[in-house]
Amino acid sequence: MSITAARKAEVIKSYAAKSGDTGSPEVQVALLSERINNLTEHFKTHVKDNHSRRGLLKLVSQRRQILDYLRRTDDGRYKELIERLGIRR
Repeated sequence: MSITAARKAEVIKSYAAKSGDTGSPEVQVALLSERINNLTEHFKTHVKDNHSRRGLLKLVSQRRQILDYLRRTDDGRYKELIERLGIRR
């Protein structure tokens, strides 16, 4: 269910603004989106896994908070990020 270290490094590298950037909103949202996608795939085969479903809702809420922050501070970066990730809002 969690992402591998190699996949995490790949996501960080593709969304980082500079080398060593792991805390920017873009990187955080990309990592959360990766985990959300993995959990969504997990639920296709494990429909009754309600404990993990609660974790998924927490991840979605956390991603929403970071996206709201990014939208408040820099609307251009927000729009670019949701377009790049394919998040609908």
